Amino acid sequence: MTSTRPFQMNDLLRFNNVNLDVLTETYNMPFYLQYMSTGPELFTVAEAPDGSITGYMLGKAEGAEELWHGHVSAVTVAPSYRRLGLARMLMEDLESTSSNVYNAYFVDLFVRASNALAISMYEKFGYVKYRRVLGYYSGEDPEDAWDMRKALPRDKEKKSIIPMDRAILPEELEW
Repeated sequence: MTSTRPFQMNDLLRFNNVNLDVLTETYNMPFYLQYMSTGPELFTVAEAPDGSITGYMLGKAEGAEELWHGHVSAVTVAPSYRRLGLARMLMEDLESTSSNVYNAYFVDLFVRASNALAISMYEKFGYVKYRRVLGYYSGEDPEDAWDMRKALPRDKEKKSIIPMDRAILPEELEW
């Protein structure tokens, strides 16, 4: 049985089995340290009974007024632990913290427009395609992203998830 716990500093030296995968974005150490110092309650690790890290969730709270929300910066599960419900468990943990600790209106995330498997997974978790962000992922071959959202209880009218009728550019993002 996998359990979740807050991410700890020494986990940065123990999560290669999760990060060394083509589906996972790996960031530099200062990126992870910033999340640990500014919002540790939204940085969660999934751990197997033997102590190995099976996945993690990296998030933050940001925005203002009705745009106050939880943001999923990364959720990833080690290849040998996929399709066991760990991503759902990690997402539910972030959603609960975003709602109960931060009183957020919604949770959002960005996903590559070409990543049909991830989009399908997020839709099963209750997320909707809110808007397309043109050229969000830079590089040799820029790629669009979907900004996907899930309304939280504070957004009683679910205004935060009404899809936009046009694509936007990254510089138009509010946060």
